[in-house]
Amino acid sequence: MIEKYLIVFLVSMVPMIELRGAALMAPGLGLPTIPAYIVCILGNMLPVPFIYLFARKVLVWGADKPVIGKFFKWCLVKGHRGGEKLKAKAGRGLFLALMMFVAIPIPGTGAWTGTLAASFLDMEFKPTVLAVLSGVIIAGIIMTLVGTGVFAVFSAQ
Repeated sequence: MIEKYLIVFLVSMVPMIELRGAALMAPGLGLPTIPAYIVCILGNMLPVPFIYLFARKVLVWGADKPVIGKFFKWCLVKGHRGGEKLKAKAGRGLFLALMMFVAIPIPGTGAWTGTLAASFLDMEFKPTVLAVLSGVIIAGIIMTLVGTGVFAVFSAQ
């Protein structure tokens, strides 16, 4: 059982898959809903401080390197674009906009991209982590409901 939780935890940390994929995977592994949900959140949030503190610096450093440069430039552009979209839509409600951006359960709008966008916008650390955590919790609820088939009840009629 511990191995299954570890798999869900590690999948939650993978960029682009994150909690969204892990929450769908957990029922398939036979894990209980609430503990799996908590493990998904913990796994998704673990990289957030490191992304906030180091990602932009590493991406800027590697953008001109031969093998990794193209990918690093892509990440810089995606983070900058995500930050600008948030800033344009949010105005003074940046915290709420970041939370909602992360809460939308589609690839590319998770904790990794949201945190990177917040670092590009020079948001402070604590509001960034709280907004991302709130968004991850909301996305986790949505994806857990999807993974357990709660929404299937409405489409079966």
